[in-house]
Amino acid sequence: MKGRSGFSIPVFGNHLKYLDMRNKTDRRKFINTLSVAGLGLAMGAPQYVLAHNPHPKPALLGGPKAHPGSFPGWPVFDATEQEGLVNVLKSKQWGRLGGAVMPRFENAYAKQLGAAYCLGVSSGTSALTTMLGALGIGPGDEVIIPVYTFIATYNVVVLNYALPVFVDTDIESFQLDADKIEAAISDQTRVIMPVHVGGSPAHLDKIMEIGNRKNIPVIEDACQAHLGEWRGKKVGNYGRAGAFSFQSSKNLNCGEGGAIVTNDEQFAKTCYTFHNQGQGGNSAAYNTGVGTRGTNLRLTEFQASLLLSQMKRLEGQSRRRSENANYLTQLLNEIPGIVPAKLYEGTTRSAYHLYMFRYRKEHFAGLSRATFLKALTAEGIPCSPGYNAMNKSAYVIGLAQNKHYLKIYGEQTMRQWLERNECPQNDRLTNDQAIWLYQTMLLGSKTDMEQIAAAILKIQQHAADLVSS
Repeated sequence: MKGRSGFSIPVFGNHLKYLDMRNKTDRRKFINTLSVAGLGLAMGAPQYVLAHNPHPKPALLGGPKAHPGSFPGWPVFDATEQEGLVNVLKSKQWGRLGGAVMPRFENAYAKQLGAAYCLGVSSGTSALTTMLGALGIGPGDEVIIPVYTFIATYNVVVLNYALPVFVDTDIESFQLDADKIEAAISDQTRVIMPVHVGGSPAHLDKIMEIGNRKNIPVIEDACQAHLGEWRGKKVGNYGRAGAFSFQSSKNLNCGEGGAIVTNDEQFAKTCYTFHNQGQGGNSAAYNTGVGTRGTNLRLTEFQASLLLSQMKRLEGQSRRRSENANYLTQLLNEIPGIVPAKLYEGTTRSAYHLYMFRYRKEHFAGLSRATFLKALTAEGIPCSPGYNAMNKSAYVIGLAQNKHYLKIYGEQTMRQWLERNECPQNDRLTNDQAIWLYQTMLLGSKTDMEQIAAAILKIQQHAADLVSS
């Protein structure tokens, strides 16, 4: 609705309102008017000022939800997906060998990303596994990875009995700190594998400079970064190759699946051979293939069909996520103690698979992150603390006592490996600061973004009550 001054006033519940100011002069006058009236505003918002009328209690303390509705569901589909799946069913060509749908998807996805080649595989993990296999990674080799990532990035290294070497996190961006990569390189380093966490690019200028200067191949784990861009070019195109995931939570989704994109023809052929039991061609063969290792990591025609259908929505969905994320960042930047994840200067587009921000409890009367998350969830805002300190987990630390690793590397090397993997900035981020919102939430409305900000403000203004409750 419109107020008498022409301000747009979306209503949050029965109490919270944001007032859209026409220009800076009107905004200053309006803030001064409300300040004189003693309405306790959140000052300095670029477009919105919180009016107190009065503030309700947090939902965790019995008040109304700031976001009483629901966010968009996932996945999105219609008759397009159904028709494609039925066509595959009727074709009787359900696997990639001999099928016609997989090449169509691979060509379309390569074109969408501006890459020369694309290979569909059974998961994002399979994409990484295939690339490391194509590079011949094995025992005695070291692979540099971020400590802040999904466990799959670590698992693909360990499955090759190579040594994963963690790089600490840039706490402002949630990405690996590219300035710390060079110190992690040793004579045994064979791959640098950055991850574009949450869909936002890692600092590719710095990473590629190091890789090129040291003659170490860079493999991009872009599993969360569909259509993410660095300096106008899609991620996945900067290193030797890039990995993408189509798991059910991803922005491009077929339940399970993945892809490799590359501009290196020979590497594309080697990856195909590795993922197809060491065999080339597009049909079953009974020989032993080429090379010395291979496995079956093929994608099916059904999944390729789903991806072709889903791709038709990907660009529009990506634009909406970006618009809502940018708007939410404007709002959250005005709340003391809430720090949205930094995007590097070279980022021309984030995929926003996750919306990540840091929570500083000193601005919330010392309210713990766990209670803040509980309170935010109660307001109707799904949220998560995100990844834990992987290098401190029993799962990772136990590698130092793994009998195969002790046989390959020895006790001294494994003890030193534990020492090398200290990541103090990541400890700070994971212990009590990191918070995630999910990509489906960014497919909502502008009002949904305003209600997220309203929920956080409500929690902040009643933080002392939540601490003592």
